[in-house]
Amino acid sequence: MAGLALTSPQVWAGGPVRERVEPVAEPSAVARTSGSLLICGGGVMPSAVLDRFVQLAGGSQARIVVIPSASSDLVVQNADAFLDRWRTRGAASVQLLHTRSREETSDPAFLRPLGEATGIWIGGGVQSRLSETYVETEVERQLKALLDRGGVIGGTSAGASIMTRVMIAGGRTEVTKGRGFDLLPGSVVDQHFLKRKRLGRLLSFMAVHPDLIGFGIDERTALVLHDDRLSVVGDSCVVACMPAHPDPDFRLQFLEPGDELIPPWRQRATGTAGLIVAEPASEPSERAAATR
Repeated sequence: MAGLALTSPQVWAGGPVRERVEPVAEPSAVARTSGSLLICGGGVMPSAVLDRFVQLAGGSQARIVVIPSASSDLVVQNADAFLDRWRTRGAASVQLLHTRSREETSDPAFLRPLGEATGIWIGGGVQSRLSETYVETEVERQLKALLDRGGVIGGTSAGASIMTRVMIAGGRTEVTKGRGFDLLPGSVVDQHFLKRKRLGRLLSFMAVHPDLIGFGIDERTALVLHDDRLSVVGDSCVVACMPAHPDPDFRLQFLEPGDELIPPWRQRATGTAGLIVAEPASEPSERAAATR
């Protein structure tokens, strides 16, 4: 884990942040849940990431629901491509959940798989397709209910960006802001981070939203929130971007696989810049299990 301080965020800016037409809700107050998040930066996911998701979902007892709605309709038609990676890992059941209709998201029959799930996976594509259909519907409420009962929600690429209420919706030279699920508190996520050189994009977004913690997640890598601890799984790293109060700077920390940290929103000390390394679990075996 390494740290770096940056001054004058506009120097790094990828361009202005453009507001979407719809209003964006403020991040919710932090509330501890008993569930987990697994947020992947895209690309081909290594076995360590896939296995960790299935483990958090219950292993051989896992009931997984896959939401492919960020993809195009043509891609969604090939349902087996979304389901096989979980079937081959021994989950008890794997189901597909997809619609483009906000009206259908209130149908009890459509929602039933979410109420029975232990894990929900949100695929990649275009994050605005997810927000237009599911944000602030009964589907979002069912996602939060899953976390409350100890389940796991995972997502990759667009499925990673949608995890936060204030969301990077897209853009290269002009960053657009959208509304996502309110699952990861006080944060914003960018994906394909090092592969597509998105540091400037994230910093330009955070220059407008200095109250947020930015997580840039590279391909083939996942940020895991479990038991109020953050850890990294996969082949690359996660870049955490934090305001360095009271200065107008940003501080970057590079989080590598095996790092385990206390999230910034759980730090009790005031005025601390950066993530705090978590203390080892009481038993070595517990720590090993938590970071696999």
